[in-house]
Order: sequence, then structure tokens, then C-alpha cells
Amino acid sequence: MVLLAQSGECLPVLERAKQTYEARRYAMAVAEFRLAVDKCHDPRVALLPLAQAQLMAQQLEESHDTLAKLLVLEPRSPDALKLQGDVLYLLGREAEAKAVLERALRVDPLHEGSQYALARIYYQQNRIEESRVLFLQLIERVPGNYRAHDNLALCYAALQQDSDAIRHFLKALDLVHQAHLEYDVVYANFANFLLERSEFEKAFQLAAEAAKRNPRSARNYFLTGKSLVKLDRLELSVRWLREATVLDPTYTEPRYWLAQVYRKLGKHDEAKRELELFRELSKAPKLTR
Repeated sequence: MVLLAQSGECLPVLERAKQTYEARRYAMAVAEFRLAVDKCHDPRVALLPLAQAQLMAQQLEESHDTLAKLLVLEPRSPDALKLQGDVLYLLGREAEAKAVLERALRVDPLHEGSQYALARIYYQQNRIEESRVLFLQLIERVPGNYRAHDNLALCYAALQQDSDAIRHFLKALDLVHQAHLEYDVVYANFANFLLERSEFEKAFQLAAEAAKRNPRSARNYFLTGKSLVKLDRLELSVRWLREATVLDPTYTEPRYWLAQVYRKLGKHDEAKRELELFRELSKAPKLTR
């Protein structure tokens, strides 16, 4: 992408917007990237990060509109196409998302993000073997892609190849431990894997680290609380499970586990309340976490 020289006002606004985004203040970042679009001679420098911020702020239709404007200017931008694929998938337009990601790979067959996103779609569609092949190809080409290692581990777990799953979880942990302190997902994924295999103490340690890295994630708090229940540390588990419900009031699983914990603690009114909430929330469509 060839960019025009920017005005003196452009770069400070753009930098401030990037810092706001990195601080995970996504709604504010959207406003600042919009300002950068107006201030910069070449709006392309701000349109892609604006669309990304809109996605993270759950402004999916707005993100799609921003990407449409960018793709008029840069119709063969694999980065824009990849992000458009992500947005379309989240909008429930799965077939379009897959087509856009395949288009991005025709533009650039080695585009890391598009291959990763397409493999994720295959995984969500339960096309595990196809997903595994794509992630494996990506890792062979980019061995430091920790997200691909994490997701390849999930593929192997689904295929019940636990030793391979553990190997790739550990590789992802090694890659993110110091270099990517912002990445919490592999800790949560590995914790969930170990919970399903009754490795409760290890699961607790991983889930707690996930929550430390990303205290805004309801899933991280839920997995920590669930691990504590399995370790029979019931009073302590309540705090973690309650926080999961505060972070995401629609999240059903923490309600169910809170009901069980309160029942064991003899708090029958609280148990009844949580079970009723669980049943009510369970009627709503499930969200992927």
C-alpha cells in the first residue's frame, strides 16, 4: 500500500488511537480512529484499524461498512479481506466469510491471518481434520505463530490425540510466556483441556494465569472457579464464579456451578436463585466462547 504524506495533525491522532486500542478501550479507540480518518490525507492508514476497533467494540455492521470503504480503495488488500471475513463470520454470514478468506488467499497464498481465520472456521464447523491440516501448514511456515499452536492443540484434543495436543499447548505457552503477556487464551484452553482430564490443580494454575492476563474475560474467571470447585475449595470458588456472572450476565455455566456450590454450602435460597437464572438463560441462543 502506497500512502500519501500525512498532515502534522494525522500522526499524533493516529498514535493516540493505537495506544487506546492497545489498552483495550475499544469504544474510545473507535472515536479516535474516526478522527484520524478525518485528519489524515490518506484515510487508508486509519480505516483498517478503525474496522478492527469496531469489531472489538462489537460494532459489527459499522466494521463491515468501514471495510467496504477500504476495499473500494484497496480491493486486493489481504489484510482488509481477512478482517472482512472475520466480521462476516461473526455476523453469521459463514458462507460469505469463507469465500472472502479464500479470495484473500488467492491474492496472497501465504497470508498468515487469512489461513488462520479459515482454519478457525473449519474448526467451528467441526471440520477438524481440514482445520488441523491448515494449522499444521501454517506452523511449518511460521513456527512462531502461537495462536496456530494453540488451535492445533484444540484440533488434536478433538481428535483425542492428547499427547500431540499437550505438545502444542506447551509450545504455545513457551512462545507467549514472556513475549506476549497480553495473550491469555492458551492458558484458558489448556486449563479447560486439563479439567476434562481431572488435572484440577494444574487447571487452576493455568486458569488463574489467564484471569491475571485478561481480567475482563468471564471465561477465565469461570474456569478458575470451576477448578476450585473440583479442588473442593467451595467458598473461594464463589468469588470467581460470581465475577464471571458480573463480567457476562448472559453466561450460563457459572450460574449452574454457583447453584451446585451454594447447595453444598447449605445456602438453598441462593442455589435456587442461580438455578432459576441458569434455566432462564439456557433458553437463549448459545454464544461461542
